[in-house]
Amino acid sequence: MNIISVKDYKEMSQTAAGIIINKIKSDPSTTLGLATGGTPKGLYEALIQDHQTNGTSYEQVHTFNLDEYVGLSADNPNSYRYYMVDTLLGHLDVALNQTFIPNGTAEDAEAECERYEALIEQLGGIDLQILGIGHNGHIGFNEPGTPFSSKTHVVTLASSTRQANARYFSSIDEVPTHAITMGISSIMNSTEILLLASGEDKADAIYHLLEGTVTEEFPASILKNHQAVTIIADEKALSRTNL
Repeated sequence: MNIISVKDYKEMSQTAAGIIINKIKSDPSTTLGLATGGTPKGLYEALIQDHQTNGTSYEQVHTFNLDEYVGLSADNPNSYRYYMVDTLLGHLDVALNQTFIPNGTAEDAEAECERYEALIEQLGGIDLQILGIGHNGHIGFNEPGTPFSSKTHVVTLASSTRQANARYFSSIDEVPTHAITMGISSIMNSTEILLLASGEDKADAIYHLLEGTVTEEFPASILKNHQAVTIIADEKALSRTNL
């Protein structure tokens, strides 16, 4: 693992943006794996700013998102498709038909998982996958106990994950109970992985990731077995480690 220690959230976001921009400039047809939530928002703002100022082009880029809530349509403001268009994709020169997110309203969720997994393989896999990390070590929506061999699948969200995401909804009751997520094996098949962590509330998770053993009870621990993982974490997120 390559660990980049930064001062704060802003520096984390700008550092991550620099890595992605350099990747796209060296390979304009890069396939990016994208994440949602609060952690990558600053990164996406930095990518938009660079695109507008420096003209970095995403015309040949394809993107795959980690996950989507089951039951939320693409036009629902709390869906991850809506989030991605609003927060990043709608501000770049990438055609939306080159950006892929699981269909949360598919009639057959299991078939949708198989379709999504096949599509990733069909396009040659993910070159650079962006990840956050949950308090319980989840990556994507792969909760503790998820087999490391898992492909894209339907998952029942842990109560802690639903509570963490409740701030985006009117109440906890509105937070979906299930999601479609790339599996751990799907994530590990990415050529490179970029994990972002900021803030004191991620300090325990980063400590367990760096200092703990590889176990399915802490899904992110599998990243220790990947050949090209970069962690960008700020001082507060690294506060429990010796770094």
